[in-house]
Amino acid sequence: MDHNIGYSAYIKKQISPSFGFKASYLGGKVGGAYKDGTQSFETKTPWSVALSGEWTMANTNWRFFNSFIKPYVSLGLGVLNSEATVMTGSTSNTFDSQSKLYVPADFGLKFAIAKGINLDLGYQLNWANQRFDGSDPAVGPVPTYKNDLFSYAHAGLEIALGNSSLPTLNNSNPVATLVNDYNTKYDDLKAQRDALVAANQALESKVASLNTDLQDDDGDGVANKFDKCPGTPSGVQVDGAGCPILVKNETKIVEKVVITEADRKTVDEAIKNLEFETGKSVIRPTSYNSLNRVAALLVEKDFSLKLAGHTDNTGSLQLNLRLSKERAESVKAYLVSKGANPSRIEATGYGPNQPIASNKTAEGRQQNRRVEFTLY
Repeated sequence: MDHNIGYSAYIKKQISPSFGFKASYLGGKVGGAYKDGTQSFETKTPWSVALSGEWTMANTNWRFFNSFIKPYVSLGLGVLNSEATVMTGSTSNTFDSQSKLYVPADFGLKFAIAKGINLDLGYQLNWANQRFDGSDPAVGPVPTYKNDLFSYAHAGLEIALGNSSLPTLNNSNPVATLVNDYNTKYDDLKAQRDALVAANQALESKVASLNTDLQDDDGDGVANKFDKCPGTPSGVQVDGAGCPILVKNETKIVEKVVITEADRKTVDEAIKNLEFETGKSVIRPTSYNSLNRVAALLVEKDFSLKLAGHTDNTGSLQLNLRLSKERAESVKAYLVSKGANPSRIEATGYGPNQPIASNKTAEGRQQNRRVEFTLY
């Protein structure tokens, strides 16, 4: 038996972690000679193709961890092309090329050297046709019909194709993967639970602290945390700090405001003489004298005055409300400029909402455009 170089390649579809189908190619040459040296042969095998089933034994469910060493066996059927040359002494005879069925049986070990990459060390037996070595087993004193057999020892790399983020199926054990996933999820869930327990304990501590701070031992309505006078007797009125409030006996004096007819007349004249620039809140100078008398009356007798601005219904409601308010404020500003107390003057605008005459006539609209003065 001679030793020669061969070459092979295959592509495999992994059906499960322990079984797959592979289509393989094998080429090279095979040679040998009789021990007495009378005859030798050399058979070239340009190509061969075969379909085999491969069983990876280390990936069956009886193991619980993803191993790095995986024994395997495979068996298949294919077509082998060969051309044999027989040498007898100095004479050689080359036979015609032929393609025949052959049976490859392979077994070996695969070593996981990286993710998705295995080192494949194997030994393959190939049962070929009877004339593989150029001899005719049916001729001779003792005819034989055994098939020729040649072997192929190989070392190579097996590289996984497909999504690199997923585990390689032929390197995966379902039981081990399930256990690893369970352990990972268990660790994650335990970490989340521990974090929740710690957070709940911290929250319970804060709630307990708040409950302590919000207790009111003396029942005065002020929590202990803010009570600067703890132990206040029941029924005693306290301030925001929980301390008793000292209530002085005070006599409330109620002043009676007396408004004379002369006072009302002064106000009425101011109302009649009050004029504004058209569509504005600017007071015309002709109204100053009567307003001055009202201001003097407010200063002298310390009256309070309510100013109510009104308009007709010409224009939008929003515009009239704003104009009536601005006119009342304008009168208040003028009276304050003459010495009246601003805190005793109230200015309000009602717009067209309180007419005293019909808005259908010019005379009625004129009456509705007014500022009312009310002393009190």
